[in-house]
This record gives sequence, structure tokens and C-alpha cells, in this order.
Amino acid sequence: MIKYSFGMSLATAQLPTDLAELHAFALACQSELKVAELSVQYKALEIEKLKLQIAKLRRMQFGRSSERITRQIEQLELRLEELETGEAEAVAKAEAEAAEPVGPIRERAKPKRKPLPDHLPRQEVVHQPADDGACHCPDCGKGMAKLGEDVTEVLDYVPGHFQVIRHVRPKYACTACDAITQAPAPPMPTPRGRATPAMLAHLLVSKFVDHLPLYRQSEIYAREGLELDRSTLGDWVGQAAWLLDPVVAKIRQHVFAAEKIHGDDTTVPVLAPGLGRTATGRLWVYVRDDRLFCGPAAPAAAYFYSPDRGAEHPTAHMASFTGFLQADGYAGFEGLYNPARTKPGPITEVACLAHCRRKFYEVWEATKSPVAKEALDRIAAVYAIEDKARFAPAAERVEHRRETAPLLDKFFDWGKATVVKLSGKLELAKAFRYTIDRREALTRFLTDGRLEVDNNVAENAMRSIALGRKNYLFCGSDSGGERAASIYTLVTSAKLNGVNPEAYLRDILAKIAEGHAINRIDELVPWRMATTAPR
Repeated sequence: MIKYSFGMSLATAQLPTDLAELHAFALACQSELKVAELSVQYKALEIEKLKLQIAKLRRMQFGRSSERITRQIEQLELRLEELETGEAEAVAKAEAEAAEPVGPIRERAKPKRKPLPDHLPRQEVVHQPADDGACHCPDCGKGMAKLGEDVTEVLDYVPGHFQVIRHVRPKYACTACDAITQAPAPPMPTPRGRATPAMLAHLLVSKFVDHLPLYRQSEIYAREGLELDRSTLGDWVGQAAWLLDPVVAKIRQHVFAAEKIHGDDTTVPVLAPGLGRTATGRLWVYVRDDRLFCGPAAPAAAYFYSPDRGAEHPTAHMASFTGFLQADGYAGFEGLYNPARTKPGPITEVACLAHCRRKFYEVWEATKSPVAKEALDRIAAVYAIEDKARFAPAAERVEHRRETAPLLDKFFDWGKATVVKLSGKLELAKAFRYTIDRREALTRFLTDGRLEVDNNVAENAMRSIALGRKNYLFCGSDSGGERAASIYTLVTSAKLNGVNPEAYLRDILAKIAEGHAINRIDELVPWRMATTAPR
């Protein structure tokens, strides 16, 4: 008897012909349906519980502890936002996987759709069924009379204001036969959606670039007379993120095809349901930027999320990568630097001089130590030469660095002689040991013009996340962190290629809505769109 696992898609599986196998298939379907129903019920209960908690806290939002209560409300709003957004993404995936419904679909309770406000400007687009104005019947060639029309209103965003686009599709009936003709409905990024690609792009950039959670965006739109429930915005974000996944995968593939990448990670607060606090997740970034040595490849950044900083995460991220990895001294990378790594090949460590400099600078800031100051001066001399090598061809960079080699040799010799005179417990001694231990990895850039003196390329890619963290950036769940990593991959790669991220997202969502072929996804990466997307 064949056993059907939950990993397979029962909705699209071929029905067995054997009676026993058909019975097993039916049992598997029942089990999967029960698990799905329990999951939906659990999420629905959690959503209702969060709404009640938010309503209760809003009633208490006065007095001496109002700031703390406001903070709790923000956290609950974000958790609620992630549940609703994640549900929309799951629905989009399920609808795409199912060739046809196998039974009645139980829809979740949603706010009643409200008409778009009358005060918004409207742009009317008439879709005629034929170029000749539908004057002739496509069946018999006789004249046609207008029977009526269907009107669909969708919300569009033009930089600075909203507008409504009225898609008018007249119906025509033949005067000689029973034929009725009408233009097809215009393509939209999301099924039954009322948001144009421009609206979705604005929503994503506001959330992931400008760090505005959906409930805040909902409040901003309400001040403009546009009532968009947070759950509606969550639906749009979840569906758009799912649509963009193939482009994200293509960008990540491009990054790890490089000979040299820069890697970094940073903390990101993640709401921990039931704990009353935030947990600490991680966002990882790997950047390919060959422009620094005049390489021909386009720059790009690939972000990933993980719930912790375990070494297995970067190992999984770089499973297909071989070449140079420039990063800090994170111990989790050590396993990747094993020369015996043969699949697909070895990864060579390139250390970051700026990271070493930072340790000496912190000591000098705290103690004004003359030894720390001398270390800073010696490192500054290295950077003075490196400034001349920046954005030069690889061979020219190596020539410039011939002057750097003796400076670094003297620095390490001086460091070895100095550290033995210091107490091992001092932070200054730790800074020396950290730097000296990485001598080989710190000096690899001297003989290879593709390499950098530091890892600032990756650290720069983390700046927007650090800014968002200061503006109360939270991930409402682990799935929300993964969604954020995907959108960061798109918007940061667009910026690296000089493309306006909002214009870029608008253009690729429009192309996807029009049925862009999955085997031509490479046409939607930002460096292929750079010549067409507005700056």
C-alpha cells in the first residue's frame, strides 16, 4: 500500500486507480485537511486574542505608564500584522499550487470591502474588445450594439498622491446573431486585487525602506480620507512578496556565483508570542560588488534571516559558493574555511582591517592610550595608500599596494613586541591579539587586486537595517523576518545599481502581472532594468 506524506501536494496528486491506494489517498487527504483546519482555527483565535488585548490596552493608554502600554500596543500590532500578512502569502501559494479546487474553500472572515473614496481623482481606461471599436461581430461580421459595461476600480499610487483607475469594459451584442463580445479584464498582480503595481511598490518601500509598519501606514492613509484596513495591506504585502520570490532567488544565485563576496550579520528584534518580550533574530547579508576593481559583473546583495546565530545558517547560505569571503572574525565561519571543503570548493578567509581598527579606537576613546593612538596612526597610513587604489583595475591596485606591504609588516612586528608588555586582561591587549591572529587573512588583499582592505561593503548594506532598528523595526515572526530579507534583497540590489527601488518594484510587478514567463526571470533583476527604470 502506498503511503502519502504531507510533504506532497495532495491537491494536485494523480488519483490512484487501485481501491486500496485510493482509500489510503482519501485518509491522507482527511488528515491533511484536519491539520490545515486546526492551523487556521489556531491563527484565527490568536488574531482575535490580539485584537482584544490591543483594545484593552488602548482603554488603559493614559496615566504614568502610558509609554509602556503604547510600546505593548505596537508589539501586538506588529504580531497581528505578521499573522495576517503570512496568511495572505500562504493563500497565494495554495492558490498557485492547486490546479483546480478539490472541495469547498472555507474563507476566513475579512472586513467588508469598502468602495474607494469619491474624493480621489479618477482616471478612466476604456478597454474595447477590438481595434475597430467592436463595430463588427467576430462571428458573422454584422454590426454590434452596446449591451452594457463592467467597471473595475483599482487603487493606484502616483508619487505624492493616490488616484483611482476605472477600468471600463463595454459589452457588445451582435444585431444579427447572439454573439456577445467584451475585452478581457486588465491584468493585476494579485487575484481579485484592487492594488496596482505602483500601489504595491509604494507599500513595500514604505514598510521595508522607510520602516513604517502597516498599522502606521493605515493611520497615515486614513488622514488622507483613504480607509485601508491593516489586514488588507497585509494581504497585499504577503501576495506581493510571494510573487517576487523567483526574482529574489535569481539575485541570490548571481551573488553566490561571484569569486569574492562580503558577508556580515546584525541583530533584529523578533516578537516572541507568549513571552511578553522580543527575541533576537539575525539578518545576514552577502554582497557582490566588483565595481571596486573595475569588474564587469553587476553589484547585488542577498539577505537571509535566521532565528539565531548558529554556524549552520551561513553554511546553508553559502552551500554553492566557492571563492573569497571577506567578513569579521565570527567563529561560525571557521568551518567554511576548511581547505578540505571540496563541494563545491574551498572558501578562503579575507579579514577586515576596519574591524581591527575599531577595537583600537574604542580603547583610545575610553583611555586616550598613546599605544592605541599609535596603532590608529599606523592603520591610517595603510588607508592613505588604499584611497589611491580604490576603483582602479586589479593589476593597478596591486602595484599601489606594494607600498602597503612594508607598512603592515612593521605594524605586526611592533604589535608582537608591544602586546607582551601588556596585561592580558586589558582591552588593548585583546585588540592586539585579535589583529595579530588574523595576519594572514588581513594581508591577502596585498597580492590580489580583487580583494578589499576591509569589509565596509557589507557593513554599508546593513546601515538601513540599523536605522530601522532605531525606528522600532520589529519582525513580528520568523516568517516575517524571511519576508523582510527577501524584500531587502530586491531594494538594496536596486540601489546598488542606481535604480529607484520603488520604480523598480513597480515595473517588475507590472511585468509579472502581464504574465512574464518564469524562464525569463533573469530579465527582471535590477541590473537588467537599470536602463528602463526611472532614477
